[in-house]
Amino acid sequence: MNRALLRMGIAAFALAAASTQASTVYRWTDAQGRPHYADRVNEAARARGVQRIAAPAEAASVARLRVEPGDAGVLAWVDNLLPGPIEVMLHADGAAVFTSDPPLPARGTVLPHSGTLLARIGHGNPRLRVVAVPGAPNARPRDVEYAWPLPSAPLRIQQAWGGGFSHGDVENRHAVDFAAPVGTPVVAARDGLVMQAESGFDEALPGEDESTLLARANFIRVLHDDGTMALYAHLEAGGVLVRVGQRVRRGQAIGRSGNTGHSTAPHLHFVVQANRGMHLASVPFRMFGPEGILRFGEATAGE
Repeated sequence: MNRALLRMGIAAFALAAASTQASTVYRWTDAQGRPHYADRVNEAARARGVQRIAAPAEAASVARLRVEPGDAGVLAWVDNLLPGPIEVMLHADGAAVFTSDPPLPARGTVLPHSGTLLARIGHGNPRLRVVAVPGAPNARPRDVEYAWPLPSAPLRIQQAWGGGFSHGDVENRHAVDFAAPVGTPVVAARDGLVMQAESGFDEALPGEDESTLLARANFIRVLHDDGTMALYAHLEAGGVLVRVGQRVRRGQAIGRSGNTGHSTAPHLHFVVQANRGMHLASVPFRMFGPEGILRFGEATAGE
């Protein structure tokens, strides 16, 4: 799974915005000398030698810094661009001398489609940087039974909880990769609000620049009423059937599975996450599948 989608939206500002993120992918070269990039690797790739890459990538818009004149300096506001809450932190980079109330870094929660005053900046011209994480930090996951999100496909798990390819970090430890042909209908596993969605990316092509590949996965993030969020990722191009801000019901068709972003085979990446204080963490979940309650405790090798 493309981890750039799972983590946070990071934006750096000097009165003008530019979005960046960091992520991890794997690079290897096949027998013909062609480079490949993916978020997980199979045994054949491992045999060729795999390089782990940390690279920046453009981030989906989550928040916007707004600087306005104040009585003795400027006011630094952060606007939430999403229909659900976000947590933000305002930093100052560089060696500029300035005053701030409160001192930076300053942290706060911003309600949906609203703005929050983070700091009053006095003399000086610091380079301001905002880190924004989807979801409120007070999420309290409930024990809910999730629906099988691929009702028209047979159950085949490529990678389960704690999978060694890409499910070892905090954001993905309890993620599951379900194998599914491109175009398989995806339904909502639980009622919620569509918080983010991306459907404009085609398949990522080997050989492209590493930094441009990181964000090329289509996805839907659904906010639940307990503050947790489900992520449905690697959808096909044009495979998002809902709009941001729309409420969806369990079992409702929301998208079509695909193979976009850093994916070595068609599958649906499904994970439930909660904001744990400026970082997203995956949380365990129960899911009723084609043959009853599914078991994800054992890591499963992918292809």
